[in-house]
Amino acid sequence: MKATPPVGTPSATAATGAEPADATPTDASGRPVRLGLRENWPQFSLLVVVNIAVGGLVGLERTTVPLIGTDTFGLTSDLAVFSFIVAFGLAKALTNLAAGALTARFRRRQLLIAGWLLGVPVPFALAWAPSWGWIVAANVLLGLNQGLTWSMTVNMKIDLVGPARRGLATGLNEAAGYTAVGVTALATGYLASSYGLRPVPELIGIVFVVAGLALALAVRDTAAHVALELARHAAPLPTGEGTGLRATFARTSWRNRSLRGASQAGLVNNLNDGLTWGVFPLLFTDHGLGLAGVGLIKGLYPILWGIGQIPTGHLADRIGRKPLVVTGMLVQAVGFVLALALLDNPLLAGVLSAVALGLGTAMVYPALISAVSDHAHPAWRANALGTYRFWRDIGYAVGALVAGVLADTLGLNTTVVAAAVLTAASGLLAARWMTEHRPGLR
Repeated sequence: MKATPPVGTPSATAATGAEPADATPTDASGRPVRLGLRENWPQFSLLVVVNIAVGGLVGLERTTVPLIGTDTFGLTSDLAVFSFIVAFGLAKALTNLAAGALTARFRRRQLLIAGWLLGVPVPFALAWAPSWGWIVAANVLLGLNQGLTWSMTVNMKIDLVGPARRGLATGLNEAAGYTAVGVTALATGYLASSYGLRPVPELIGIVFVVAGLALALAVRDTAAHVALELARHAAPLPTGEGTGLRATFARTSWRNRSLRGASQAGLVNNLNDGLTWGVFPLLFTDHGLGLAGVGLIKGLYPILWGIGQIPTGHLADRIGRKPLVVTGMLVQAVGFVLALALLDNPLLAGVLSAVALGLGTAMVYPALISAVSDHAHPAWRANALGTYRFWRDIGYAVGALVAGVLADTLGLNTTVVAAAVLTAASGLLAARWMTEHRPGLR
């Protein structure tokens, strides 16, 4: 699986000298390499479809798995129920971090295929696991799968389109994935209400695994596109600026003010998702809502999150990243307030909170990825995105831990209040730390 970088990869370009700006480079198959959405629409579209399968696989768990913990395996501690989200979040976050470094040794396409192979056992384990430990282990594999497949699809789309359309590219990528998450959550809620929590709802995942692996085999690598952008980049790599994982991790996590702002906002955003993933099914069923209603709420949130990223990604290219990030975090905070304020009518509370959370997250997601790409030189962008996605997805684990501890000690309502406060504070930090930076091409 290990590959020697061909001429046209960043390392080869750095070694042999950049191509003239007016040259038309070719990839390993002799095809002309150009940057842009229109110029690369067949491969871009294929990657969009791949990410539908990526999102669909994780969407299997949104409605049913917390209830499997309580109803099937008899778990009484909320922290124990949310342990599957902790396992998923830690595995995905660490894989995101490693994925950037792995792109220096392996092609993106190879890592995409490896991610799908790791995901093959997941739907089977969810459907027939004999104990809760098997569910947690399946979520480790799911985290590895999501870390590799989602990282590679977003990196490859950014590679293809170049800097001018990053917001739209990431918006389309995330829209495909999270719309699939929502549709699958709706479908599993309906199936669970008709056929039970297992195994029928989880078997949809077999379709996603087969389709994702087959499509990944048809994807072409994007190393030559990275090399072309690097050759045309207006700003040379500053002398002494490290491109390795250690240097990039420090730069993205705290040394660069804007990247620090983006990383903390990403963490809190996914803290919200991890918290609602575990808390909302329990909260609303405790107030009399059935499985179909819970499925509607858990489906509506990521569907709006997904579809909303198409216009918000385009908007981020027009008005900038920071306004969408700050506004989106505050809208999410309002969503938590609505969930509690209207809880006497759990369906209305759930739907309105899902709308606010979905739209708020749609504002934030593509803008944050684009902001990180803007501030990162192409030579270390993959590691910067990996670091950002590490902090963002560690939010799943943090959210589940916070939710479990607070819910066990203070109750589900207090957990939701804490999420609202943290989210609003994160938006204010983003307003203070983030700046706009849109690098051009020469």
